[in-house]
Amino acid sequence: MSVIGQTWDAAANSETLRFPAEGALLAGRLIRPAGPPHAAVVILGATGAPMGFYRAFAEWLAATRGLAVLIYDYRDFGASSNGPLAASKATMSDWGLRDQSAALDALRRMVPDVPLWVIGHSLGGLMLGFHPAMAGVERTILVASGLPHVSDHPVAFRAVARLFWHVLPPVVRLAGYLPGRRFGFGADLPAGVYREWRRWCLTPGFHLSDIGTRLPMPDPALVKGRMRVVAVADDAWVTPAAAWRVMALYPNAIKSQRLLHPARFGLPKIGHLGAFSRANAVVWPALLD
Repeated sequence: MSVIGQTWDAAANSETLRFPAEGALLAGRLIRPAGPPHAAVVILGATGAPMGFYRAFAEWLAATRGLAVLIYDYRDFGASSNGPLAASKATMSDWGLRDQSAALDALRRMVPDVPLWVIGHSLGGLMLGFHPAMAGVERTILVASGLPHVSDHPVAFRAVARLFWHVLPPVVRLAGYLPGRRFGFGADLPAGVYREWRRWCLTPGFHLSDIGTRLPMPDPALVKGRMRVVAVADDAWVTPAAAWRVMALYPNAIKSQRLLHPARFGLPKIGHLGAFSRANAVVWPALLD
């Protein structure tokens, strides 16, 4: 595979693993560079994106940037599935609070004594102020991560959003989970994850409306160091305006912004998930440099 004329091989060392989160055991993969890593990075993934989606990007980080990279699946999803999905009690709060914190702690245990980085995709960038381990993070990169509201969607996308939020709830009640694959919305999700996601997207401020009630109080001072906030021009789920809002959550970070336009990379589209797609590898250096 090549990125702007460069080629790389799969990382020399890749191991599957499991690590505990509060009330769950999560599946992950640690990808190490051929030599000693100069930093360790955890990829906090988007809703519905399994860890395998990020593997090629993680291997590129290991091979070309000398990073040890942890990818993982949230509880009751992907390789962390545990029994019938309809029996899952998982919520988006569980994924954003307990599972993300556990991944940060696990990476620090497995790759000690090097700088710690975080790459947060969508949901992965919204709850960093809840994680004590963020106090030791040197660099953070947020991609397509923001505080969206249904009113942010482009007009042409609003019919899709109406279907997702207003037509599917009875289906979720009947099935006991979100059958995303059947309806062309990607992965199947636990009902509790879908319901909380729906409520947040239909409420101004997204999850901020639950702070102090369903969610604890975050500590914005935990998030320091360099932070790059990357928005995607053709992202209909998290528009650039919604992505820029996330910066207010982290006042102590040293922030910079970047807007990705597909045409500038010779691509027809990038969208909400595409910045990490193997097919769009030409974008990857722009996430870091």
